[in-house]
Amino acid sequence: MTEAWIIDACRTPRGVGKAGKGALWEIHPQQLGATVLKAIADRNKIDTKAVGDVIWGTAAQVSKQSGDLGRMSALDAGYDVKASGITIDRFCGSGISAVSLAAACIKSGMEDLVVAGGTEMMSMDRSRGSGPPVMDNGNLRLRLHHPQTHQGICADAIATLEKIPRQALDEAGYISQQRAAIAITEGRFAKSLIPVYKEDGTLALDREEYPRPQTTREGLASLKAAFAAMADVPLDDKGMTYRSLILQAYPGLEIEHVHHAGNSSGVVDGSAAVLLASPDYAKAHGLKPRARVVAMANMGDSPELMLNAPVPAARKVLEKAGLTKNDIDLWEINEAFAVVSEKFVRDLDLDRDKVNVNGGSIALGHPIGATGAILIGTVLDELERQDKQFGLVTMCAAGGMAPAIIIERI
Repeated sequence: MTEAWIIDACRTPRGVGKAGKGALWEIHPQQLGATVLKAIADRNKIDTKAVGDVIWGTAAQVSKQSGDLGRMSALDAGYDVKASGITIDRFCGSGISAVSLAAACIKSGMEDLVVAGGTEMMSMDRSRGSGPPVMDNGNLRLRLHHPQTHQGICADAIATLEKIPRQALDEAGYISQQRAAIAITEGRFAKSLIPVYKEDGTLALDREEYPRPQTTREGLASLKAAFAAMADVPLDDKGMTYRSLILQAYPGLEIEHVHHAGNSSGVVDGSAAVLLASPDYAKAHGLKPRARVVAMANMGDSPELMLNAPVPAARKVLEKAGLTKNDIDLWEINEAFAVVSEKFVRDLDLDRDKVNVNGGSIALGHPIGATGAILIGTVLDELERQDKQFGLVTMCAAGGMAPAIIIERI
């Protein structure tokens, strides 16, 4: 089995994901994907007809994001028609899974050059239909066995079960903002950041739009919990609520609502691309590798709690790589909610100075299908900046899943 080399990674800035407010909301999702696909091809001078596949992650494959966004974005980017494309959905984990599938294609010898990544326009109407907004999409048989509530209610339930106090979660939100502010000020993201232009050629966005560096601990403490009222809103005429769904799995649980906008991931638009190649192809075409994919893994856990799979996923990928946690120089665990990253650090007993060192999705935002690819590029840039070796990236995904990947800087 050959190695899968990461040649390059790039991404757009993340724009506030609200129609009429964010800088990217009027950009078509295909055009946003095309921005990074064109950039990754141009800056590495690749012949796009040699691209075996474009593997793209998009969670909400509805409206303008439907119809194989990966293929359409590649065509819009000017790729040769021979460069095929596919779009996948592992909810929040889609971006990591796209890169892992690309690496698997190369490792198996089936492909030599693949572009992976993802796009998510959170500002877009993402409605999937008229049914109740629950993960099972109205499948009552599934709901009987695996009642799946809103992810924010899951986050509060986990914090309650794990006895993680709001003060610790607010501190995680504060640190995310402070670290992101330092990273932006020092230009740590500059190597990967690609500006986005409007159809008329004017600049849409060339910087992170979401961060709030002015955030204070006192300000976070004053925010009202976001999911307390939502938990009891009727979802049908039979009295189903998000709270009743979690209580079906955890009878008698008195949820302490501790999450809010300041310690939860930001709603943003964004896209990212990662270029992978086999060693033989790279050497033959003058492509210099930046890293190699060491191991990939996927793990399922409780769909009722939804957010708890990153820890077992990390353990699984470490075992596959033949590494221990002490071998990992930098960790990226997506801050979907502060409890996810906080539980991850506590359960694995990690050095906090190695985890999300440039901030995370609380400060920078979480464009769902793109985030995994963004984090892989982020950890690669930081491994180079710090002259370190191994990085591990993982994140929770709806349905109680988590993909994980370990890369090694070359």
